[in-house]
Amino acid sequence: MNKHVLALLIIPAAMILTFSFMVPPKEGGKMGDFEYKDFDKPDYCGSCHDDFYQQWTQSMMSKAYTHHWDEIEYFKLAVPHSRKDPEMEGAHEGCNGCHAPLSYMAGDVPPPRPEEGSRANESVSCEVCHLIKGIRGDTAYNHNYIVQPGFTKYSSRKGEKSSPEHQIQTTELHSKAKFCGICHNEKSPYGAWVKSTQLEWENGPYSDEGVQCQDCHMTKAKTKTAKMGATYDDAKLHLFHGAHDPGKLNGVVELRVHPNTREAMMGDPVKFTVALFNQKTGHKFPTGSVEDRILWLHVEAKDSEGNVYHLPVDKKGFDGEQYTIASDAKAYQDMGLPLGKEDFDGVQREDVPNGDRIFRMPFFDPKGRMTIMQWNTKSTGVDYRIGPRETKLETYTFNIPYDIAPGELKVTAVLNYRLLVKPVGELLDVPEEEYAVHEINRHSTQITVIP
Repeated sequence: MNKHVLALLIIPAAMILTFSFMVPPKEGGKMGDFEYKDFDKPDYCGSCHDDFYQQWTQSMMSKAYTHHWDEIEYFKLAVPHSRKDPEMEGAHEGCNGCHAPLSYMAGDVPPPRPEEGSRANESVSCEVCHLIKGIRGDTAYNHNYIVQPGFTKYSSRKGEKSSPEHQIQTTELHSKAKFCGICHNEKSPYGAWVKSTQLEWENGPYSDEGVQCQDCHMTKAKTKTAKMGATYDDAKLHLFHGAHDPGKLNGVVELRVHPNTREAMMGDPVKFTVALFNQKTGHKFPTGSVEDRILWLHVEAKDSEGNVYHLPVDKKGFDGEQYTIASDAKAYQDMGLPLGKEDFDGVQREDVPNGDRIFRMPFFDPKGRMTIMQWNTKSTGVDYRIGPRETKLETYTFNIPYDIAPGELKVTAVLNYRLLVKPVGELLDVPEEEYAVHEINRHSTQITVIP
């Protein structure tokens, strides 16, 4: 064959080969943009990043899809609601954008149930976070990540050398709270903010001081980031401890109670003031799935003979206060549609002692009823949660009974927390551990009752 003809045959082929290497990996992040095979499995990453992998396996990041309540809420409420209500068509798809991102980006929606062992079970895996190269728009919310699978992994580590397994590219996004807002800020289909943890931080004091989400939820320590790598003084641990971590919850709010007098006679009114100081969170408390969370202050008085008196909170008179004081009211009637219960009357709104103060923000469905289904939230009510470094004062006026035992009267204030409203958990057969009471803090004071 003529050498010039041969050259014409060879050169275009070489050019095609060269150009194929120059084509950048596909980027995306919306439903169906990729396939499962585009992402490495967490245990593969763990073969080098062994400590980080083990930390991740114990975190809620690794259970975002398989966690009991999330599974029940998704398959008993979100999926059937999305299919039965024309206005909610497709609403269940977005849940997977943060709870099962690989499934979402692979178009495997709804994913197989956790017991089927699909790759949806990887939840928020290593590849999900370390393939994010940016976000769509200026505000991080509703999983608006831009993902680019491939040889390059994105990280906050500056000056990091690439490993034999992948390149490392530093992004400012990975070191900022905005990165967390990708999934910890959420708008409902009606445009209501139903999660705003990163935005709460942004409007709080820690943002002004440059304290990021990662500083508390990915604390720094002197360790290796990979078993064969260097030791760093400021390696970010992959613990992600938060609302489900007892150690994070313990003492998150300081509690002090004091009386307006140390001595009182039978029939006298005594005012007890409780100060609640949010000393630990960079956002409001509770945050995240606030439609699920119940944080309430319970105050009791015990006389010298052991008789116990429940003290209801003094009303302040602000709009929407009825949602912040425990009662026998019912709510969550919109669960009737996905559950197939016609004329569903709802369940008790909170199931805590009547008259106790609740620190919450209620969500309302299109009919104005209180809802626990965040995707069905059209509006929100009064935000009576405790902000970062905020101190709330609650008063309890106790009219000393005439039949009370004289002597020391001990008054105790206890701040309690549940991850999930108990009546909802019972209705949906959620494991009891999901709505068990966790004591945040307590404090006592005494007065003397004069006969």
